[in-house]
Amino acid sequence: MPDFLKPVSGMGVTLGGMFTPTITEQYPEEKTPTAPRYHGRHQLNRHPDGLEKCIGCELCAWACPADAIYVEGADNTEDERYSPGERYGRVYQINYLRCIGCGLCIEACPTRALTMTNDYELADDNRADLIYEKDRLLAPMPPDAQAPPHDMAPGSTEENYYRGEVTPDRQVKPRETST
Repeated sequence: MPDFLKPVSGMGVTLGGMFTPTITEQYPEEKTPTAPRYHGRHQLNRHPDGLEKCIGCELCAWACPADAIYVEGADNTEDERYSPGERYGRVYQINYLRCIGCGLCIEACPTRALTMTNDYELADDNRADLIYEKDRLLAPMPPDAQAPPHDMAPGSTEENYYRGEVTPDRQVKPRETST
């Protein structure tokens, strides 16, 4: 091809693109659903009776390569119990300015207290609002559950909670035995 025709061939690409149909996303008016396993905003889960699953072990913070998680554990007392067991996460913060969405914190959590939701709208015009505190991370209270602090279900142990044997009405389901 002669050198003087090269600019004309470039214009051919432009002209060809002008007559193809455009694909326009109507976001935010029309939101497309995400994939079921999409990693979005974090969530601190609760047991069915309302106690928090987080035990303040700080493993999620240690696993985070971006240093986006800060956890400060505290001891449960008989008067104030926020989770089954000895400890709970008194302070829990995730800095979404640093979070890279890798999910290593989810894998590190021994109690499945931390999971990721499908929420993907994390943009904000204020940097301070992108540091999520525990009140914004906690899952909604299950129906018929009592907000912590409160005692564990009568006759239950930590093991009953971690096996999922405690019901929202604070009863312990009998353990299913396999035959």
